[in-house]
Amino acid sequence: MSPTQLVWFRNDLRTLDHSALSAAASKGPVIGIYLACRHQWCSHDHGANKISFLHRGVIALQEALAEIGIPLLYRDIDDFGAAPETLLEAARRYEAQALHFNREYPLDERERDARVSEAFARVGLAAHAYTDAIAFEPGELLTGQGEYYKVFTPFAKAWHQRVGADQLALRETPPRQARLEISSDPIPELPERDRSAVVFSGSASTEDSSWPAGQEAAADRLSRFLQRRARRYKDDRDFPAIAGTSELSAYLSAGMISHRQCLQAVMANNGGHLGDGDAGLTSWVNELIWREFYQHIAVGFPRVCRHRPFKLATDRLSWRHSDKDFDAWCEGRTGFPLVDAAMRQLVATGWMHNRLRMVTAMFLSKHLLLDWRRGEAFFMQHLVDGDFASNNGGWQWAASTGTDAAPYFRIFNPTTQSRRFDPDAEFIARWLPELAGLPAKSCHQPNAEQRRQTGYPPAIVDHGRARARALEAFKNLG
Repeated sequence: MSPTQLVWFRNDLRTLDHSALSAAASKGPVIGIYLACRHQWCSHDHGANKISFLHRGVIALQEALAEIGIPLLYRDIDDFGAAPETLLEAARRYEAQALHFNREYPLDERERDARVSEAFARVGLAAHAYTDAIAFEPGELLTGQGEYYKVFTPFAKAWHQRVGADQLALRETPPRQARLEISSDPIPELPERDRSAVVFSGSASTEDSSWPAGQEAAADRLSRFLQRRARRYKDDRDFPAIAGTSELSAYLSAGMISHRQCLQAVMANNGGHLGDGDAGLTSWVNELIWREFYQHIAVGFPRVCRHRPFKLATDRLSWRHSDKDFDAWCEGRTGFPLVDAAMRQLVATGWMHNRLRMVTAMFLSKHLLLDWRRGEAFFMQHLVDGDFASNNGGWQWAASTGTDAAPYFRIFNPTTQSRRFDPDAEFIARWLPELAGLPAKSCHQPNAEQRRQTGYPPAIVDHGRARARALEAFKNLG
């Protein structure tokens, strides 16, 4: 019998199109293992919504693995530091010849994986790492000067020029293996603090109102997106009252679906093309490439993993310190209806529409001139789709400290954004019921009497004065 192979599952909770699993199964019978690192997750600001989703994803993974005869071991460890010995213990106990895992790119995860590989090498065991979550390994796509791309558009152009069958081919799903004399571990219930009751606020019906976990749920959501929304994605994606996005971000973040599955589905619906053809589909492909771009940034510029800005000059920016203003932003009490509706959506559902992520992040970092890192952490603590690289990249873009950053003088006017992207105030009325009785045009900027009658708070800043303050702060950087 071929020697046993150990597959370490992380943010890749699926059996379909799984690089490490496919490679391991070609060498011998497979045992899976999952390490729950709650202390580490909390230090990375993962909140109950994300942890609950991952936990349900592990349960779904164990069931999917059982269908092909693969047991899943489950170990609770405090932090990444315990990973090498925990994995070695499992490899020794079950006489595994090698460990297989898919690479992750934030700094702590890369250092963890290096320590694991070194520990296995010291005892003569192999540890194989695979490129899986992205098409190109960081360092494969470089500028003409041999440097990491700092701007998205040329990165995307290079991505389209280089991507081919090797990057897009789906990995083979292992056939059912002969039953091993090893049982899967029971997966313990989550502690009460890590349970969440988020509901999904998009177009989902009451029967599908939660975030169902697992690869089947992810595949179903991809199918529904392609059937109902994808061709209007470019036109509808910026309007929060419309269910115009894919709603796949949480599944991509947890690896319940792969980018290759998504890209293959696009090509099947777009004449085999990714970069041209249907505008809605190609626009969505662009968003998938943005996810990859930020993973490359995390490797090429590791300071962003250390709470540092991508643009080093902005490290000198004098941020304000106001817990009162920060709390008003967190709780949806800024007096700017679109900002408040978006923040209430986040807290209530664990998700926020992408356009509103930009609006709320820019409001915190520009209107309130509060440190973007506070907002970055708050988002991670609440988002069910929290992904370090994408969240950090988005926040630094809004704060004008990052790659492709909005020029510091670009400061979204929340009222203008509201009138443009929620013209009938449907989204505002959904999340600010106190304003639902007002005429739509008044919901964007209620007057003083309307605020008094409805109990909606006054604006905590004046847009013009806040804009001038932000401009002055950035100009002082020289």
